[in-house]
Amino acid sequence: MLRRLLTLILLVATFSLSAQTAAERASLLYDEFRTISKAPTMGPSVADSDGEHFYMLDAQKGIVRRSYADAALCEQVIPDTETLAKLQIVDYAFSPQGAILISDGAKAIYRHSFTTRYWLYDGDSLREIITDVANKRDALFSPDGRYVAFSSDNNMWLYDVKADKSQRVTCDGEWNHIINGTTDWVYEEEFGFTKAFAFSPDGTKLAYLKFDESHVPMFEMMRFDGELYNRAYTFKYPKAGDPNSVVTLHLYDISSGKTTQIDTGSQSDQYIPHIGWTPAGELFFFRTNRRQNLFEVILNSGGEQRVIYSESSPRYIERPSASIVTFIDEERFVVREESSAGWWHLYLYSTQKGLLRPITQGEWEVTGVVACNDKQIWYTSTESSPLQRDLYAIDLKGKNKRRLTPADGWNSVQPSAGMRYFICNHSTAADPGSIAVYNSRGEVVRTISSVLPVESAPRREFFTWTTERGDVLNAYIIRPSDFDPQKRYPVLLTQYSGPGSQEVRDRWRPDWCDMLAKEGYIVACTDVRGTGFRGEEFKKQTYGDLGNLEREDQLSFARYLATKEWVDSERIGIYGWSYGGFMSLGCALKGEGLFKVAIAVAPVTSWRYYDSIYTETYNGLPQDNAAGYDDNSPLNFDERLSPRTRLLIIHGTADDNVHFQNSMEMARRLNAQGASYDMMVYPDQNHSMMPDDMRNVRCKMLSYVLENL
Repeated sequence: MLRRLLTLILLVATFSLSAQTAAERASLLYDEFRTISKAPTMGPSVADSDGEHFYMLDAQKGIVRRSYADAALCEQVIPDTETLAKLQIVDYAFSPQGAILISDGAKAIYRHSFTTRYWLYDGDSLREIITDVANKRDALFSPDGRYVAFSSDNNMWLYDVKADKSQRVTCDGEWNHIINGTTDWVYEEEFGFTKAFAFSPDGTKLAYLKFDESHVPMFEMMRFDGELYNRAYTFKYPKAGDPNSVVTLHLYDISSGKTTQIDTGSQSDQYIPHIGWTPAGELFFFRTNRRQNLFEVILNSGGEQRVIYSESSPRYIERPSASIVTFIDEERFVVREESSAGWWHLYLYSTQKGLLRPITQGEWEVTGVVACNDKQIWYTSTESSPLQRDLYAIDLKGKNKRRLTPADGWNSVQPSAGMRYFICNHSTAADPGSIAVYNSRGEVVRTISSVLPVESAPRREFFTWTTERGDVLNAYIIRPSDFDPQKRYPVLLTQYSGPGSQEVRDRWRPDWCDMLAKEGYIVACTDVRGTGFRGEEFKKQTYGDLGNLEREDQLSFARYLATKEWVDSERIGIYGWSYGGFMSLGCALKGEGLFKVAIAVAPVTSWRYYDSIYTETYNGLPQDNAAGYDDNSPLNFDERLSPRTRLLIIHGTADDNVHFQNSMEMARRLNAQGASYDMMVYPDQNHSMMPDDMRNVRCKMLSYVLENL
């Protein structure tokens, strides 16, 4: 009996030591990852109207004005150093007259939204403004600089700069009921904006959106916060198929104080994802139907509504952002559109004549418009490779195209006024690269920042492979530095797999799991069917069956790697976060023991639990497509978890995006099956495991792989 007890104690001690060693090693790996993943840094710049200078934040001097061409020029814009030292500048904006509006500190609400304090610098003094209103956010100068529009507690306000006084534009704002001038949760998350208002070019009118959330279901999210009594945080969250906010468009006349409602059509169950003004001073707005397969740009001309652009698809139109339409002058505008050619391209339109001509064409995609004038347009694209991004210039007739970024890889661009210069952040998967200033001919003027690659950093090798079904997919692999093809290595698949996404990119972006290569693991990733930048057909084939083809391809990738002589087919794992967590669960449950380890962070476990805009874009409404929601839900094949698969589910309890409910319901189903799995719960952490546990989560995942794979 004593011998058995001593043996048991020894086993427990050995296990504890092993777990402790794995945790300690994971912590060291993560610290090394933070060191080798460093890249050239520069905050966002604001172009000066003179085309020769730009503004940026400096840790010591606050806002500084710098020259594109002269590295020595660095002017401190606000001389009041003593006051500046007390501010936490998180954002700033200029009026056309040169005054500066400063956001001081940020109290986060959701992903993009926050409240702040505002300061104004007018060239003579720096002073705090709007002190008579609490919970301020989303402030914007009027074009004439006389007013600052902002929102507070669901109402629109105007601040008179000269009178130093705030006045209400709306009075009916109410939490979880009426929102004026800012967006509701689902618009913020899925359309990516919070400032739902815009001044007319002459500064006399203010257009804004009103959200009526009355019929949107309420969601409760428990907060603990180290208090004796926990509390529920309630907010309106429309899940797939449920009522959305009714959104209306309103126009406020500043001089008269009169508000009128703008006609947005007969349908109330629709989306208005952008409002703006043309250079001619006419109000326009985007309109998308609930199915999101019809997108229109509506011009409010003389009180009459006119469709100046329309796009439809039998499947869906990708969620439109403000950058989809760029006005060149009072009549002409450029549209970045996918449906006509099956690839994202640029088209020139007239408000009077409709389509004038295509500007770009080919089996590649325009990924963004950088700048344009009445002669040419500058854009980024995948023309060199789907894995790369380059800057091009082309005239409005679609001729005289030229590439302006000379180096292959990933190029992110910040333009000067008039595109005399541009700042380019260039990198590749093997090189953190540099941030440099280029002139309009694509010639390097000067280097702002650069970082040399660390020799010990894991290296990504790109390749293509073919599934059992014959689909050719892009992928990368990271091998141990001392890789020996005569040995057999464990493999961890990392993936996201969501619609229109891209993980296989020739860009400097090391991840935590790359560090496993230092411990003798292979890390691999593939972009499956449904991901982006390979044309509309490749992306949209997953429509209405979200998760099925993607899961097939991830399983196929694991089987493909398992055939390699240098892969230990008994030691393959998979990891993913959010949509990737959904895929990890699906692969673990339907993998028939293929995976020894699966890690799912903040996973969607049923698309019935996720928000209306995102889910219905890619899966239709659940009322119309129940099978598309249920057939691929991990909740509905819970009994298929193999005894050999070690499953780790990680979730934050304050995740307002993918609710903790998803993991709780998965746990309920697995418990009913008597399944064995592991779970890490992070109290009061959001979808990104902020504000406290980003490091903890990654160290946990590293140690879990080291212990179990």
